[in-house]
Amino acid sequence: MAGSAGAGYQKGAAILSAGIGATGLVTYGYFSLASHSLSESDYGGITLLWSAVFITVSVLYRPVEQLLSRTIADRDARGRSGREHLRVAATIQLVLGVVFVVAALALKGPIRDDLFDGSSTLYAVLIVAVLAYAVSYFARGFLAGQRRFGLYGGLVLMEALSRVMFALAVAVGIAEGQSVVALGMAAAPIVSLAVVPLALARARPVESPLSDEEAAAEARVLDEAAAGEAGGEPQFTLTHGTGFAVAVLLIMLSEQTFLNAGPLLVKATEGDGGAALAGFVFNVLLIARAPLQLFQAVQTSILPHLTRLGARGETDPFRRSVNVTLTAVAGFAGVVALGMAVAGPLVMDLVFGGDFGYDRLGLVLISVGMGLYLAAATLNQALLARDRARQACACWLGSAAAFVGFLLIPGFDDRVLQVEAGYVGGALLLCGLLYALYRDR
Repeated sequence: MAGSAGAGYQKGAAILSAGIGATGLVTYGYFSLASHSLSESDYGGITLLWSAVFITVSVLYRPVEQLLSRTIADRDARGRSGREHLRVAATIQLVLGVVFVVAALALKGPIRDDLFDGSSTLYAVLIVAVLAYAVSYFARGFLAGQRRFGLYGGLVLMEALSRVMFALAVAVGIAEGQSVVALGMAAAPIVSLAVVPLALARARPVESPLSDEEAAAEARVLDEAAAGEAGGEPQFTLTHGTGFAVAVLLIMLSEQTFLNAGPLLVKATEGDGGAALAGFVFNVLLIARAPLQLFQAVQTSILPHLTRLGARGETDPFRRSVNVTLTAVAGFAGVVALGMAVAGPLVMDLVFGGDFGYDRLGLVLISVGMGLYLAAATLNQALLARDRARQACACWLGSAAAFVGFLLIPGFDDRVLQVEAGYVGGALLLCGLLYALYRDR
């Protein structure tokens, strides 16, 4: 069974890597086209809108995606039926969407005037995009839990392709202005939902036949699950789901703090030139952000995979899967760091242009921090699979607080280097804490 499970994880990761890898390149193209087509100030507004949208949707909606992915995988491994987990997840998602709308309306003035420099279009795009992503992330969690990775990859790729069309229209002169580029962020999640009817219409993929030994092990797991349910094991409830979702919500808040606090704090503290410098910092952090999009393939496939192994008591395959992923992350980060050391400033100048100069050491630092961060994200998925979300949450909150505290230290002449050094230090702290928790078994 370990062999077939491992093969399923590798196949799922490969399928998603292709789709999400293409998505990452298309997203990079979106920002490259926007950077060359807009003024530095207008491009800074686009990066701030992106940060605001994806901070919000990642914090609010990825917890439900993770909840669905883990719960569906666990119930499938234990042979449980019913739809209460879907109802619970949908209820949580609906409540989170309502909370966002109420908060956005109450804070309309500060969001529109202070964050978006008075742009009603950027404010409207923020609201529409965030609400559309509520459905998108629910669909992602459902597809991941059922291992329908082809449709998952199709959803995120269609999202990226539809978004980049708006930036391309401005670049070739069909349309013009910041508003058109921004509208792509609202249209993308809506268009991507075209895969949902396919998900509902198609039957679940048929798995490879099990050997006699694997079938016997599977039967033992199902018997244990049935015995547990017969003994009065509680059903999946709103309280249970909310507890997991809140812990993951705080993890997602910490994650977005690592990725977006730098540009946002630079914008808030640098006065009139803050928007342009924030856009530059955002470009530097794309070295960390773009691989994260590709790593979504691993995160999406490894959580249900590890959950199934944990539910079946397969400890050795569990650890092997984590170790192989960590090794791959280390190799990838090393290659990126070497590439940045050799040609980083030249590549960044060609891709983004602008009046700012990219520092070679800073780009290497971000590459190292990216590797540490991806390792931490791998360990986090292992801990979620073990149902240790609350303990992992404490590690994330502490590390994110340390990162923000470092960014708020006054007296740094080079604000970009401060963000780069803080990112590496925070990622190192986070990785160390999660590894200690992972080893404490």
